[in-house]
Amino acid sequence: MGQAFCCVQVDQSTVAIKESFGKFDDVLQPGCHCLPWIFGKRVAGRLSLRMQQLDVNCETKTKDNVFVNVVASIQYRALPLPDKARDAFYKLSNTQYQIQAYVFDVIRDRVPKRTLDETFLQKNEIAKDVEDELKKAMPAYGFEIVQTLIVDIEPDEHVKRAMNDINAAARLRMAADEKAEAEKIVQIKKAEAENTVQIKKAEAEKIVQIKKAEGEAEAKYLSGVGIARQRQAIVDGLRDSVLGFSVNVPGTTPKDVLDMVLITQYFDTMKEIGAQSKSSSVFIPHGPGAVRDIAQQVRDGLAGL
Repeated sequence: MGQAFCCVQVDQSTVAIKESFGKFDDVLQPGCHCLPWIFGKRVAGRLSLRMQQLDVNCETKTKDNVFVNVVASIQYRALPLPDKARDAFYKLSNTQYQIQAYVFDVIRDRVPKRTLDETFLQKNEIAKDVEDELKKAMPAYGFEIVQTLIVDIEPDEHVKRAMNDINAAARLRMAADEKAEAEKIVQIKKAEAENTVQIKKAEAEKIVQIKKAEGEAEAKYLSGVGIARQRQAIVDGLRDSVLGFSVNVPGTTPKDVLDMVLITQYFDTMKEIGAQSKSSSVFIPHGPGAVRDIAQQVRDGLAGL
């Protein structure tokens, strides 16, 4: 009915291509337009200005001879300017096929220069290369490239299985290393603890030995002091006995008194030895004549004092 009244409606986000007798005439913006068809005016077609997306699946080979499927997502739209809209409508018969050809060309040029791992790590750089190439080529055809993404890189199934096996082996090796390191730390700490215990034990034994030696030295010192005092007391007693006897018995010499005292002590000693039934002491020499020798030794000792 609109054509009957020579009226044409152009929807929002769309432009219409107007022709006059088969020749491009103008780009109709959204709204209502008068096209007197009786004068050869007509709408040759409509062009959407909305953003479109094209997913391109490209199979190629990496530098290390691994076949991969690279999926690139291209977001593009037609430019609304009259000249650009005319180019977008007339210059390309299949826009998506043209974009796909450029994507194939860039991906199959960039990916074979990289290994599989590098391809995964540098996928943003590959996407940028594709975008740069499209931005140089597509404006001449009236299209703007908004964004390019590499959304997936999928190796062959056998390669993925091998990669998973390698990854699993690496993780198992890492777990084994961590376990060995933990056991090593435990052994070191255990050895350090045992070493500390041994050191403490040795220090304790050292202190005990030092205290024991100090005690023995103190005991020997005190024993020596006691023996010295005992001997001094014996000497003092003998001296007092000799002096007292000499005073009370006139005409006796200290030698006579000392001989008598020694003989008395000798017989007292023999009496005590004989009084014991199980005595193991032996007095050598045991004859009475030996008293003279003993007396001489005592006198020599007194003379030294």
